[in-house]
Amino acid sequence: MESNYQYKDTSTPKVITKKDLNKMAWRSCLLQASFNFERMQACGLVYSLIPGLKKIHKNKEDLGSAMTDYMEFFNTHPFLITFIMGLVVAMEENKEDRNTIRAIKIATMGPLGGIGDALFWLTALPICAGIGISLAQEGNPAGPIVFLVLFNVIHFSLRFGLMKYGYNTGVSAIATLKEQTKKISHAASILGLTVVGGLIASMVTLKTPLVLTAGKAVVAIQADVLDKLMPNLLPLLYTLLIYKLLKKGYSPIKLIFFTVILGVVAKYIGVFFVGVNIL
Repeated sequence: MESNYQYKDTSTPKVITKKDLNKMAWRSCLLQASFNFERMQACGLVYSLIPGLKKIHKNKEDLGSAMTDYMEFFNTHPFLITFIMGLVVAMEENKEDRNTIRAIKIATMGPLGGIGDALFWLTALPICAGIGISLAQEGNPAGPIVFLVLFNVIHFSLRFGLMKYGYNTGVSAIATLKEQTKKISHAASILGLTVVGGLIASMVTLKTPLVLTAGKAVVAIQADVLDKLMPNLLPLLYTLLIYKLLKKGYSPIKLIFFTVILGVVAKYIGVFFVGVNIL
C-alpha cells in the first residue's frame, strides 16, 4: 500500500553513529522473539530499529509513520536482517520517500532469505557441526564448544559487519536514489512482486484429485486440464482471493483459520488438497 506521507521535519543531519549501529545489531538478535503468522518478523524489526528511528525522527508524527510502515508483514533470514536494517536506516536518515524505503525493504527480504538459508543452514551449520561432532566422537569434550564458537564467529561477524555495510551502502547510494527515485522504486517494486510470485508457486499448495470419466476416457482435472492451462493455477487463484479479502478489511488471523478449515473440509470430502508452508 503506497503512502503519501510528507515529513513534518525535513532536516537531514547525520546522527547515526557506530554505537547506534551496534546497538541495533544487538537488538536484531531478538528479531523472532515476537514472531507471529500475521506479521512474522515485523514486531522484531521495529524493536531492532527503534534506537535509530528515535535519533532520526524527532517529530513524533514522523516517528509514528516510520514505525507503522515497519509493522507491515516482513520475513527474511534472521542472521542477514542487519543488511536491510542498515540500508533503511541510511534512507531514513536522509528522509527518503517512504514508498521508496518500503520498496527497498520488500525487494531485499526475499533474496536474503534464500541466500541466508543456503549460507547458514546448508553450508556453515553442517561444516561447523561436522567439526564439533568429529571431536566429540573422539572423546574430546571441546567438541560442542568448538561448534558453538565456530558457528557464532561466522554468525556475529556477518550480523555486525552487514549492519555497517548496509548503512554505508545506503549512504553512498542516496545520490543515485535522489536522481532516479521513481525508477529505482518501480524496479524494486517489480522485484518484490516477482519474489512474491515465486513464493506463491513454492509455498501455497492447492490441488484437486477429481477425475472425470466418459466411457473409456479418463481425464484428471489437475494433471490433464489445470496444469496444462498454467502450472500452479489454483494456488494463484486462491492467493488472489485471499488478497482481495485482505483489501476488503478481513483480518489475516481470520483468513488463516479459514484456510485451515477449508483444507480440513476439502480433504475430508476429497475435492481439494490445501496447504500453506509458512516456515
